Amino acid sequence: MSESVDRPDPCSSTKAVHGGETKGHWGHTLTVPIAQTATYVFEDMTAVGEFAAGTNPQLDYGRYGNPTQTIAEKKLAEIEGAEAAILFSTGMAAVTTTLLAMLRSGQHTVVMDDCYRKTEQFCRMVLQKFDVETTFVTAGDFDALESAIQENTRVIVSESPTNPHLNVLDLERTVAVAKAHRLKVIIDSTFATPLNQRPLEFGVDVVIHSATKYLGGHNDLMAGAVLGAEPLVSAIKDYRGILGGVIDPHCAYLLIRGLKTFPLRMSRQNETALKIATYLEEQDRVRRVYYPGLPSHPQHKIAIVQMRGFGGVVSFDLDADLEGTVRFIDALRIPCIGASLGGVESIVSHPSSISYYELSREDRIAAGIDDELVRYSVGVEDADDLIADLHQALKAI
Repeated sequence: MSESVDRPDPCSSTKAVHGGETKGHWGHTLTVPIAQTATYVFEDMTAVGEFAAGTNPQLDYGRYGNPTQTIAEKKLAEIEGAEAAILFSTGMAAVTTTLLAMLRSGQHTVVMDDCYRKTEQFCRMVLQKFDVETTFVTAGDFDALESAIQENTRVIVSESPTNPHLNVLDLERTVAVAKAHRLKVIIDSTFATPLNQRPLEFGVDVVIHSATKYLGGHNDLMAGAVLGAEPLVSAIKDYRGILGGVIDPHCAYLLIRGLKTFPLRMSRQNETALKIATYLEEQDRVRRVYYPGLPSHPQHKIAIVQMRGFGGVVSFDLDADLEGTVRFIDALRIPCIGASLGGVESIVSHPSSISYYELSREDRIAAGIDDELVRYSVGVEDADDLIADLHQALKAI
């Protein structure tokens, strides 16, 4: 892996505020208006003919685009450093549409096994129905990755960092393997965000975000984004128009609003999360902390090369049984208990109870989801307040 080098700020606040926008919008508004419409009209039949011929770029129906959505997509592309971006109704719609667009019957994909559970379920339950085989390998095990690649393999899929153990994939090495076999690489970069990591700079083909999380940042919208080179993104966009996972204009407006403060929020969350991870690692009632910013993290050296910050999620194993873990979570006074992450409010999650409750205890443990595992999504509250709250809650174990 090459040594870390200084690069221009990958996601400046200037891009977040002004990217994709002009000075003044329709009606001379400063704020991007919500184009609340399902259909678009033509001036005359000549305009219809030009549209059919491809010389008139206007929209005709809401499933294929919206002016508010277009600005949000352009802003995201500038923040990520991508040629193009498209938005979806959810992060899962972005994942599923991308895989359906890039794979066909008889082909094969390799997926890192520490991926989002619903992505794994989609591969096992849906892609398999269309005769698309998936092989799951451990993130970072490149011998296993090489062994899993077949003649009909087309894509490699991973998150980085992963959920909930925050494993960091060596993007440069993964791309080198993919290029040697003429494969595409898809990275879900939700936990990293464009502020902390830009996979396209390492040769990754497609970046996916659940914009519901840090990009929106206020727990009040659901959206997904796919970013990359224009030809590939355009092909995925065609599938979005068929499958229908479109974002609504009001949601696109909320995302634009959230993106304007995204770098400020994320910088605060990076700083606070590192303080919390450092604090937790020193506590007797904490067995292990998972955070890429800690030297103890197994991929810390990779993280400091390809990441500018280490994210707002800290996962940790308590030195406790299930009952003690529950007492700890219930004793926390500031964070809410929930399944999501990335907003201004801190949220604590117990993965074995919230995200993996459908599995037996044995299957959860086999997947690395122990009863004492806690995932803490840091908000923008004062770091000292959050640490004091953790301190008193640890006494409840």
